[in-house]
Amino acid sequence: MDVLQACADISIRRACAFAALGIGTIMLALSFDLALALRSGAVLTSIVLGAVWFLAWRAPIRDIRGTELWSMLTAEREYLTRGPDAARMRGLAGRVLQQRLFWHGDRIALVALVMWGLAGLAVLLRVLAG
Repeated sequence: MDVLQACADISIRRACAFAALGIGTIMLALSFDLALALRSGAVLTSIVLGAVWFLAWRAPIRDIRGTELWSMLTAEREYLTRGPDAARMRGLAGRVLQQRLFWHGDRIALVALVMWGLAGLAVLLRVLAG
């Protein structure tokens, strides 16, 4: 279970890091307008949140053998992916992946909420400044 959880976390965090890199690059490109940059970051983070929640919803019914988690597990512990216990391991991997995706989704939701708040604050400061 710990191996599955560790592999799932590595896989999800790698994908989230690439998404964060893209979002950060777009926000940096729009940094001439703070409100626009924060609003863009909030929208894009919310889109990533939707994608993570969709993948979490789909994880238990998806064929896990086509995922990065299964590839990592095969490379790490091949004996878990072969033999009579492979079907049970696939089901367990789907449930673990769903659990970890929801856990990461909660953290992404918090980041999106903070970015929406900062975007609102930036717009409010712009309006008050005239």
